[in-house]
Amino acid sequence: MSSLSKLKVLDLTTHLSGPYCSMILADHGADVIKVENPNGGDPLRHSPPFQEGESAPFMLWNRNKRSVALDLKSEDDLRILQQMARKADVMIENFRPGTAKRLGIDYKAITQINPDVIYCSISGFGQTGPYADRGGFDLIANAMSGLMSINGPADGPPFRIPVPVSDVCAGMHAAIGILLALNNRQHTGSGQYIDTSLFEAGISLGVYEAASVFANGEVPERLGQAHRGSAPYQMFKTKDGYITVGGAQENFWVSLCKVLGCKHFLDDPKYESKEERVKNHVHLAKDLTTFFENYSTEEIWKLLDEAGIPAGPVLNHVDVFNNPQTIERGMVETVSHSKVGDMKTLGSPVKLSKTPAKILKSAPLLGEHNDEVLGDWNIPK
Repeated sequence: MSSLSKLKVLDLTTHLSGPYCSMILADHGADVIKVENPNGGDPLRHSPPFQEGESAPFMLWNRNKRSVALDLKSEDDLRILQQMARKADVMIENFRPGTAKRLGIDYKAITQINPDVIYCSISGFGQTGPYADRGGFDLIANAMSGLMSINGPADGPPFRIPVPVSDVCAGMHAAIGILLALNNRQHTGSGQYIDTSLFEAGISLGVYEAASVFANGEVPERLGQAHRGSAPYQMFKTKDGYITVGGAQENFWVSLCKVLGCKHFLDDPKYESKEERVKNHVHLAKDLTTFFENYSTEEIWKLLDEAGIPAGPVLNHVDVFNNPQTIERGMVETVSHSKVGDMKTLGSPVKLSKTPAKILKSAPLLGEHNDEVLGDWNIPK
């Protein structure tokens, strides 16, 4: 038994934000039906790299789902979708605002046939406001939410964030919203509409920056490797690599100076308090690096760990997926794909003791489950 068993979800989303949301639901037992255009399906099906001709990114975040191919501009296929919507608990879309209404499948239209549905829209900027009609990708959201302005070297230009944080965070927010709405429906019997966006997801991640602006009204500076409110709390170069150290807390700072052999810093007025260390973080990083470079990454990590100071090496992703902690925590799983065969996928980061996530199925081929789903849902063709 899974947490969301018997939950019926119609997923009309493409790319990453929406599919990430429905992946979370599917991993916890929801019957997620991915509705795709028969002419090519989700554009992410064509994104490299490929395994046996199938997109590896698409397969990763579309596992545990079933695919039904429907042309929503066809009256017959639209009728099938409407019949499915009548039986769905949740419907998710990430069309550009206005598209669902033009297709006749917006929240208002769906509530005419299913008043208790939980309907979630994910968009670039939300369904209201002066930017609502604009399209938005993760790149744009990261730029306009302020995230890009604080990323990169302190004396350089803004940097693109290589991880799709706004997409993934928007998907998480959508999943949280759906779960909140399900809980409310359980108590009231009423469904509701959920509106979230990549733009707001990006803004929500800038917590230190928001606190800083609200406190002093100033533009947060780009800090490179430094932290806005803690020091030392960053990456340092070692003899053969890099290590991250969280040594801002006073007891950690004292221990760090002892481990590195620089106890004289404890008497330096520039570093006498956390506030002073943050203020003088450039000097501090330069001074400490001289000592870190005397050790290999493995040597200093061992010494820091023995002293109880939070630290960790900078790993590449091959290292990560072969790391014993990653393996022990079940973050690499194997599923069988109908075309690719056995393949690896990410595990679930949420561990429930009684109703754990289960990754039982690989991503579907386009329209692979048309007959199966329509039969299961008792939908006439």
